Amino acid sequence: MILENKIILVTGGASGIGHACALAYVQEGATVAVIDKDAAALQALEARLGAAHSFLTADLTSGTAIRQAIESVLRRYGRLNAIHNNAGVASPSKPLHATTEEEWEQVMNVNARGIYYTTRYGITALKASRGCILNTSSLVGETGQENHAAYAGSKGAVNALTKAMALDYAADGIRVNAVAPAGVWTPMLRQWSREQPDTAGIEQYLDNIHALGYCPEADEIADVCAFLLS
Repeated sequence: MILENKIILVTGGASGIGHACALAYVQEGATVAVIDKDAAALQALEARLGAAHSFLTADLTSGTAIRQAIESVLRRYGRLNAIHNNAGVASPSKPLHATTEEEWEQVMNVNARGIYYTTRYGITALKASRGCILNTSSLVGETGQENHAAYAGSKGAVNALTKAMALDYAADGIRVNAVAPAGVWTPMLRQWSREQPDTAGIEQYLDNIHALGYCPEADEIADVCAFLLS
């Protein structure tokens, strides 16, 4: 019960890594407030976790929507102990020159701007609780990745933001970390797999890039995230 009595906000928590994290956080004693754009997936998660938790449909690229969501959490629970900025998009699978303006803006708005909004509107509550922030990044933010210019660029931004935020908020007792997986079997990764020229060989490729010889499921990442928020 390493997260007992914690109130944790998770963005993109209705599927993939965020879904696994929400389940892990509750198992470790936390109350979760999940933000996602997929109302049906949120309803399914609510049916599984129960009404003690909050499930909020919101557009992560809208500052007004995120402010209202955080205000709703604070009205209900009176505090906020952690924010997990998990929501992200990985498509398109393109080099920079082939990426449309709309695709570029969508990736950057969700993967980087979303962190700006949750921090801007949640930082006062985190200062009061001496809480923490966790960002879901990716190893491609360090290594790069062919045909994923927008995604790699956005995760590089997440890495830089994490370091800057850690320095800015350390004086307030707020820890800021990022978790940076390689491949993780999520709906988003399976969509990415279908976009690749050699779909049949992609699973073997994803196994081979991991030193342990297999591409993990999201629950393995969730265990690390629970530790970082504890």
